[in-house]
Amino acid sequence: MSGSTAFKMRLVHLDFKGAPPKVSYLAEIFPLFRALGANGLLIEYEDMFPYEGHLSQLRAVHAYSPAEVTEILRLARLSKLEVVPLVQTFGHMEVYYLGEGETSKQWLQQEQNSQAKLCLSHIWAVASHVLSQHPSTTPLVWDDMLRDIPQDQLAASGVPQLVEPVLWDYSADLDVNSKVLLMEKYRECGFLRLWAASAFKGATGASQVIPPVQHHLGNHAQWLQVADSGPVDALQGIILTGWQRYDHFSVLCELLPVGIPSLAACLQLLLHGGFAEDVKSRVENLLGVSSPGGTDAVSVGASSFPGSDVHTLVTQVSLHLRSSVDALLERNRYVTGWFSPYHRRRKLIHPVMLQHIQPEALSLLGRWGTLVQQLEVALQCIFYPDTVEEWLEENVHPSMQRLQGLLQDLTEAAIPLPLPPSPAGDVGQDP
Repeated sequence: MSGSTAFKMRLVHLDFKGAPPKVSYLAEIFPLFRALGANGLLIEYEDMFPYEGHLSQLRAVHAYSPAEVTEILRLARLSKLEVVPLVQTFGHMEVYYLGEGETSKQWLQQEQNSQAKLCLSHIWAVASHVLSQHPSTTPLVWDDMLRDIPQDQLAASGVPQLVEPVLWDYSADLDVNSKVLLMEKYRECGFLRLWAASAFKGATGASQVIPPVQHHLGNHAQWLQVADSGPVDALQGIILTGWQRYDHFSVLCELLPVGIPSLAACLQLLLHGGFAEDVKSRVENLLGVSSPGGTDAVSVGASSFPGSDVHTLVTQVSLHLRSSVDALLERNRYVTGWFSPYHRRRKLIHPVMLQHIQPEALSLLGRWGTLVQQLEVALQCIFYPDTVEEWLEENVHPSMQRLQGLLQDLTEAAIPLPLPPSPAGDVGQDP
């Protein structure tokens, strides 16, 4: 089976619970998604949806307006991208505490009841409600809560007739055989249509800034093996997830523009069944790379895809800002030898050593200050103010403040100390 037919549907996941892009940026990237090989979107609106009535308190400060949601859907249609809305009804909000409520505890005390049955009854209730309101809709569900439920219990629950499971695994070395066995289990339970879910970003660390492209390519290569080895035509498609936060209380992980090269590589791998040099060259061409080459999975040194300036600047900050400040404060021999924390607290420095440290610190602050200003402007073009503030505060300000603190201490240490006052009554005469 060739890569182009293994997954008929290839949905790009947009996670709006963190760093939601402005609609103007979505207008730029939807055509790129289509050109890269996507034919659908999984949109996780979360608090960016314009909830009304008693749900209006869920809306984020910069939530999309109804008109903007309509525009997002129009833009998707223009790029021939089918939209699947993702609404978390179970998710992290409930399953962590499944059976912990007083009503559930009482229900579980009955001999014939179990946590698995409780979970299935909830899924059945939600899916039944959705289908009663929208009969032509097919609910999809993440499969992790289904994996360990006994086969006979799954089959008897009625759930397989209502939903289609999404088997998710974001690891680069996922066990192909176990996934095939799981697919066969689901099919025997009555789930005739299954989906896969991979990741192009947001799956290798809550505070990850740049996606490890090689990891994500490995993940997609393994999913191709699953598709080739599993029941014929069982997998309807694959969702390339791009998580933006692990949950609402976690920090931001890789920003969407920074994840575009990884997404491009993964989509093209799925289409072509591998990531040979010709596929890599095609990805670089689609991203507008003017000088391809190098040993990286994808070379994006000088690119022209929407948001490429953010990608370039974020990469520089991530790779070099902290390390350059650390090198000055912790490994520069003049700083460590003549302006240590002891000296800084007491504002002591030899004037000659000031000339060795201060110019370099000022130069470093100037270079990074200019780049950070460029980054802030680039971020403001794509994201709302709260996202810009959060990303800079997490990833830029700590190092810049350390550098500014060093310069402040140097300035104060360079000010000559006042001479001690003369003894009272001393006018230079003998007693």
